[in-house]
Amino acid sequence: MPVKIPDHLPAAGVLESENIFVMSETRAANQDIRPMKVLILNLMPNKIETETQLLRLLGNTPLQVDVDLLRIHDKESKHTPIDHMNTFYRDFEDVRHKNYDGLIITGAPLGQIDFEDVVYWDHIREIIDWSQAHVTSVLFLCWAAHAGLYHLYGLHRKILQQKRSGVFVHRRTCQHFPLLRGFDDEFFAPHSRFAEMDLEEIRQHPQLQVLAESAEAGAYLVLSRNNRNLFVMGHPEYQKSTLNDEYHRDLAQGLNPNVPQNYYRNNDPEAEAIARWHSHGSLLVSNWLNYYVYQLTPYDLSDMTAMTPWESR
Repeated sequence: MPVKIPDHLPAAGVLESENIFVMSETRAANQDIRPMKVLILNLMPNKIETETQLLRLLGNTPLQVDVDLLRIHDKESKHTPIDHMNTFYRDFEDVRHKNYDGLIITGAPLGQIDFEDVVYWDHIREIIDWSQAHVTSVLFLCWAAHAGLYHLYGLHRKILQQKRSGVFVHRRTCQHFPLLRGFDDEFFAPHSRFAEMDLEEIRQHPQLQVLAESAEAGAYLVLSRNNRNLFVMGHPEYQKSTLNDEYHRDLAQGLNPNVPQNYYRNNDPEAEAIARWHSHGSLLVSNWLNYYVYQLTPYDLSDMTAMTPWESR
């Protein structure tokens, strides 16, 4: 089933070239169907690249999805044309009165800054608090996962001495869980971050459960026990070239970055990058949309009280 996106969104051409089924607003207006309504709060600098990555995953699901794009402020972006932002993005005031089936909050290049020092931290907290009453399920990615665990559950992160960058092996810690259906016992996922949550603190929190972890990269998938919040510590949405682009960007800025681990063939940055996480990323988002959004959300989004979170087995 398609993802419904705004007419003329730049991501449409890329996705159509990859045979990802997307549908314009004009075409979708003639469909008589109750699609899933998903809001994306995009905090990444290159908005268009991140839109394309997330829409690629949403477009591989069997559900029809309507997407709204949300920005954290209306200041001009260094990496995205202002015309694009004004045309395709909404401000929070435009959506705060609405309910959504799902919300995705992206990562952000803020890994070494204290949360309270982030200029838009109050806005982030406001949107997270709003989501707990207006969204069936929230998917937090990377920096947003750390921010959500801190704000909602009081867990603190640890700043790393070196950026954790690479593709790491993860294992399921639960065998029979809807989110993990179809997963192999071990799977790959990329990470790119300057901080890490304490795995034992998460395990001991009565409202949280760890579903997947890595010996090298720590906690990866963490789910709240009411199934409303899913925290993904890495970047399953990344395309093959993203870690390479980040590595060469950091080199150009004189940051002396480590070579992303387990990413280039023979760990040689002059060699080909190997993508080993795309199937996992698609399955993760499909399972989230199906079991934690579609299966739980009320048919009438105006009645969020009809949603009854269930305990997974």
